[in-house]
Amino acid sequence: MRAALSTKTQRWEYFILTARVLLAFIFLSYGAAKLLGLQFGVSPAILAQPLGQASLAHVAWYCFGHEPFNTYVGVSQIVASLLLLHNRTALLGAVLLLPIALTIFIIDLTYLPDIIAFRYALPFYLGLLLLIFYQERERVLRIVRALVGGAATPQAHPWWAYLLLPVAAGLLSLGWLLPKYGVDFILNPAGTLRYFALAFAQLKHFFR
Repeated sequence: MRAALSTKTQRWEYFILTARVLLAFIFLSYGAAKLLGLQFGVSPAILAQPLGQASLAHVAWYCFGHEPFNTYVGVSQIVASLLLLHNRTALLGAVLLLPIALTIFIIDLTYLPDIIAFRYALPFYLGLLLLIFYQERERVLRIVRALVGGAATPQAHPWWAYLLLPVAAGLLSLGWLLPKYGVDFILNPAGTLRYFALAFAQLKHFFR
């Protein structure tokens, strides 16, 4: 009985290993194709067509071929695939690959609805990823418990502090201006100082 259970376990683990190798090979190939310029982009003949005559797939492939999107997706697929091959990093690879595969599936449904292979291949790959998660379910449950359990209770604040949250959030939303004007000052210090001098002068005039 134990020998039979051991054999069954070995077969299951070998199946999961096979799934990992298959997924790694497929998405590594896709990632390399993007970096080599073999996947996205369209031919000059397609580019010469009016936009209304181009297919949705050609329009999407033209947009996806631009940088840095093309390189970002390609590198992400390669990194996730390599992580999937190693036993210690297989779960991390599956975690990274799941949103990538799901996004590709949605893209295929949106822009390539007539290609039956993509419609069925991506759900199959997603199913294999879910089986990998099932294989690593104990580690997955530990991670989930660590994320949702034992969270610190937020400190209580005065009632008026909650009323000011929209104002505080509005001020925080302007935080992106700090790096923006920091870069502007590095590239053009004199022009940036003139801009702020003019802005303060207008504010001073407004509040008179």
